[in-house]
Amino acid sequence: MTKKAKKVPFNPKVFLATVSGGRSISKYRQNETVFSQGKPADAVFYIQKGKVKITVVSEQGKEAVVAVLGQDEFCGEGSLNGQPVRLATATAMTECEIMRLEKASMIRVLHEEPAFSEMFVSHLLARTIRVEADLVDQLFNSSEKRLARALLLLANFGKDGRPEPIIANVSQETLAEMIGTTRSRVSFFMNKFRKLGLIDYNGRIEIHTSLLNVVLHEEPHIRQLSPAKSA
Repeated sequence: MTKKAKKVPFNPKVFLATVSGGRSISKYRQNETVFSQGKPADAVFYIQKGKVKITVVSEQGKEAVVAVLGQDEFCGEGSLNGQPVRLATATAMTECEIMRLEKASMIRVLHEEPAFSEMFVSHLLARTIRVEADLVDQLFNSSEKRLARALLLLANFGKDGRPEPIIANVSQETLAEMIGTTRSRVSFFMNKFRKLGLIDYNGRIEIHTSLLNVVLHEEPHIRQLSPAKSA
C-alpha cells in the first residue's frame, strides 16, 4: 500500500510572486504611509515583512489605532467590496516589504485559484474573530488587561509559528491609542509589568510568557442565553 502523499502547505508569498500583471512590491521605512484615509481604494496590500498599524482619524482630529498587522496578513480588503475610498490609514511601524495587488488582479486571482481563495477567506474570518475579541476587550476588561493583551498580540502570542519575544519599538502613545486610554496610564502599567518581571522595557519591549497570566486571570466570559431567552 502506497503512502498518501503529504499535502504541501499553500505559500501565498510564493504564489503571489507568480501572478502576472497588476502587482508591485515596495519597501517602506518606519512611519512611512502605505495608504491614507480618504484616498481611492483601488488595491489590496499583502505584508511580506514587518508590521503595519491601521489608524482612523475622526472629524474632530482624534486618532485611534484599530489594528496592528504583521507578516502574511492583508490590508485594504475593503476595496474588493465596492469601498470607493479608504476608511483608514496604514502606516509602517517597522521597515516593511509590501506587495500591492490592484483590485482587478486580486479579484481575478480569487476567482481562478481555489487554494488562494480558501486562504484569503480564512484570513478574513480570523480578522472578524479578532475584531469581536477586541470589542469584548474594550467593553469588559480593565485598561491594564487590555494593555497586556495588546502587547501579547504585538508579539504574536496565540498565532501559529514562534512568538516574537522582542517586539518593534512601539511608543506609549501608540499603545494608548490601541487600548483607548491615556499615555500616563500606559506608562504606569508598563512600569508595573517591568517590576513584576513580566516584561523588559528599555527602549524596546521584551515580552515574557508570564504576561499571559494578566490576561487569563478573571478573563470575562459571555453568558450563554437559553434558546427561549435569546429568541
